[in-house]
Amino acid sequence: MAITASLVKELRERTGVGMMECKKALVETDGDIDAAIELLRKTGAAKADKKSGRVAAEGVIQIKTSNDGKNVVLVEINCETDFVAKDENFLKFCEQVVDTALQTGLDDVEALLGAKVIDDATLDQLRKELIAKIGENIQVRRAAKADATGADNVIGTYNHGGRIGVAVVLEGGDEELARDIAMHIAAVKPEYISADDVPAEVLDKEREILSAQAADSGKPAEIIAKMVEGRLRKFLEEITLLGQKFVKNPDVTVGKLLKEKGARVVDYKRLEVGEGIEKAEDNFVEEVMAQARGN
Repeated sequence: MAITASLVKELRERTGVGMMECKKALVETDGDIDAAIELLRKTGAAKADKKSGRVAAEGVIQIKTSNDGKNVVLVEINCETDFVAKDENFLKFCEQVVDTALQTGLDDVEALLGAKVIDDATLDQLRKELIAKIGENIQVRRAAKADATGADNVIGTYNHGGRIGVAVVLEGGDEELARDIAMHIAAVKPEYISADDVPAEVLDKEREILSAQAADSGKPAEIIAKMVEGRLRKFLEEITLLGQKFVKNPDVTVGKLLKEKGARVVDYKRLEVGEGIEKAEDNFVEEVMAQARGN
């Protein structure tokens, strides 16, 4: 039987499944739309795709480091509710995702979901099966990796309750220092490592804003110029890791601490659950900072 566009459209409207999946199901069932619906339900595709538009802003951050300490991966897996984020089946799937990311070295989500894991099933197939079982939208949202390629590189990680995950690669220093820096990054969320990493357009925009603010002061131009540069330095201290005051000892900056330890930050990755997704706000940053100071 010929699979017409109208037939595919009808199946899509009745199930919420993507067009390619609908066409495939219709081909397998020789155009029998009821049989195609049943097939999609059996595979979990119908339920998974219908829920894919629902907001999934809860979930966990998983971190895993290779046995030799040279590679680390972070993944964010989302669900709809905090209750499911603690579910045993959901957490088992999260472990499969982070294990696969570490084994394959993939940090592209689409490629990662296409990786085969059990009996030739892909991670995406397991994800859809889990959606059918749990009844919530589940998404592998982000993956990141960091590698300690140098002989004196060390990796440190910090995971704050599965909500904020950080991995840091240092040149020099030790794992304890790297973990402390990771905890700081979790709490303070720097945008760049050093002032040298800040794009010129970011500096130009901030200088423009500061100049407009200072212009209202009525002070001479040379004084305004000094005011702007002073505020710009303060801005850079706030957004760069090396310029920030160390969360466990605000008397020193992170840059000074690293210099004292003979270490340098090579790379870092930071993931936070639901970051950038429209949702109710919880102040995880204050929570991390309180714990860091307590430690």
